[in-house]
Amino acid sequence: MIRAVLFDLDDTLLSLNLSAFITRYVAGASHLLGEVARMSPLSLGLPYVRAFLALEDAGRTDALTNEQLFNKVIYDATGIPLDDPALRDLMTYYEREIVPGFAGGLVGARQQEGARDLVERVGELGLTCALATNPTFSLACDEARMGWAGLRTEDFALVSTYSNTTRCKPSARYYQEVADALGVRLDECLMVGNDVKRDFARPDCGLRTAYVGHARPRRAVWRGSVAELSRELPELIRRLDEKDA
Repeated sequence: MIRAVLFDLDDTLLSLNLSAFITRYVAGASHLLGEVARMSPLSLGLPYVRAFLALEDAGRTDALTNEQLFNKVIYDATGIPLDDPALRDLMTYYEREIVPGFAGGLVGARQQEGARDLVERVGELGLTCALATNPTFSLACDEARMGWAGLRTEDFALVSTYSNTTRCKPSARYYQEVADALGVRLDECLMVGNDVKRDFARPDCGLRTAYVGHARPRRAVWRGSVAELSRELPELIRRLDEKDA
């Protein structure tokens, strides 16, 4: 029986050019940290890339949170301690006050048609709603993007961030951490996402995925647009529950 619905954010509930957003985010962060550390902002670009890649390394064996690993990679490459309270405050200011202004231009962030209705439909069905966005950013950065989608932290029982997870999508360990935090089993969760690589758990762990996009992934239990899923979610949940029974 389905008890929780997990949502991807970028290009699922929110339409945007994610690569452009990451580029703009890193450029701004590098500029701020470069001034503090008296380093060229250009010299910080590669460490940021390495840190993001380290988080998504499928061969990881560490027990660090994604934030701890990210900070370690940056520190080892630059000597900049992102976990220092002063730098943490600086980055929080950047993500709360500056990043929300990145929606325009090449980033092109806009609300996905039907996204708000879909999130509300989950609550109407009495199910737990969680935001299972790939946890490579802080909560403040996730909140900036949620705002572009017309959503708030309060809309979700859980928002996955790099602070409360130890792996990234599509790792089954990541999805298990989300389910554990919600107090449900993975086979009681329905994932909703647009990425055929990240939104289907690997290895298969019982999580079912409703795919919103143009591909035809064989593992999807449903496929179509966000707006269509908003209309068809009750029937999909009924069908999955009947199958489980």
